Amino acid sequence: MRQLLIVAHAPSPNTHRLREAAERGARHPEIEAVEVIVKPPLEAEPDDVRACDAILLGTTENLGYMSGALKDFFDRCYYPVLEEKQGLPCALYIRAGHDGTGTRRAVESIVTGLRWKWVQEPLVLCGEWQEDFVAQVEELGLYLAAGLEAGVL
Repeated sequence: MRQLLIVAHAPSPNTHRLREAAERGARHPEIEAVEVIVKPPLEAEPDDVRACDAILLGTTENLGYMSGALKDFFDRCYYPVLEEKQGLPCALYIRAGHDGTGTRRAVESIVTGLRWKWVQEPLVLCGEWQEDFVAQVEELGLYLAAGLEAGVL
């Protein structure tokens, strides 16, 4: 059984819907060999990262940067997992009120330092809320879980 860890900050009803969509996609009924673990960034620990085979990160854009909660996750987990989780497949979605550029750059910088492997370009959900954001994040969760199950990630 492979494990997908979803670490996503969800401070509002809409961002909570995005985290639920990621989980729903990852738990698609046709995907049977992937265990999905969902944790808010302030609850995720280095052992959670050590145990996973891929990670999906979710954050809001806060003052042109990632959420403080996701930054805290990286602060606590960076050095404890640095050597043993190089090559970890990862993906990111950003709920951005503006353009998400600073948030994306910040997370990409940390992921580069960790030597994790991007499985696709970060998904940046910009501007006013759109219902289509939910479907996009659900598809991202499905993609990661299906890739894990198929052994391509």
